[in-house]
Amino acid sequence: MRKTERKILLLLFIAISFSAVFSQNQKKTPTRVASFTIDADEFLGYDSFGFSYQIKNNIFSKIKGSEIYEYKNVSLGKITKADILNPLKIVLFYEDFNSAVLLDNQLNKITEINFSQNNVPIVVTSIGMSTQNQLWIYNSLNQQIGLFDYLKNEYKTVSTPLTENFQFYQTDFNTFYWIDEKYNWFSCDIFGKTTDLGKVSDFDKIQVLSPKQYIFSKANLLSFKDIHKDGSETVSEIDILEKSLNKFCYKDQILSIFTAKEITNYKIVIP
Repeated sequence: MRKTERKILLLLFIAISFSAVFSQNQKKTPTRVASFTIDADEFLGYDSFGFSYQIKNNIFSKIKGSEIYEYKNVSLGKITKADILNPLKIVLFYEDFNSAVLLDNQLNKITEINFSQNNVPIVVTSIGMSTQNQLWIYNSLNQQIGLFDYLKNEYKTVSTPLTENFQFYQTDFNTFYWIDEKYNWFSCDIFGKTTDLGKVSDFDKIQVLSPKQYIFSKANLLSFKDIHKDGSETVSEIDILEKSLNKFCYKDQILSIFTAKEITNYKIVIP
């Protein structure tokens, strides 16, 4: 190899290495837009109508200004999961009683589902709203992801049995995402197509934005990861004022940080 060619290759290697290092140290600085105190055990996020959702003393509530709606069901025990993806059909999951309750936009009960009374044995450990009157569920008896039609009271599996336990899951209308204990990231669509999305970074909390993007926190440091079409990754620290956080959620370009006493909203555009 000629000396000139070796020099060019060396310069290319340095440029690529510098680019990789640079991409791992970018920062996103959001704009703080509002902060207010909150009295809640868990903040769940906002809907498109401006209502915030929270749980306090096992009472689920929906608040906007002076408008306050509440729902509680003492007979079913502790609320394990609240899905507010569809504000017109909210899902509350009570794992101890293998049951779920669907609420309307004023938190009136639409229906109550006891999965133990289904014709097909179901023990639900994960749940979320899907499409066409269906709920995503993970049935721990067969270790499969399925869809439950709550109008017809019918259940069908859509995935093959999972071989690893998962430490995180998130659903939207068409997709069930999960991350197993080895930090492998997968998705399953309503037709049962399962996709390996790669490995995620070590996290304390995480929110999936798309099959290629997610926000995660580790040791109170908040970051955004973007996986590009060529397989390369960009990790950007999100520079916020809070030094400790209980939860975060991102929706409609608003990043909400929930600490022990308050919620702070930031404006941030994620492409």
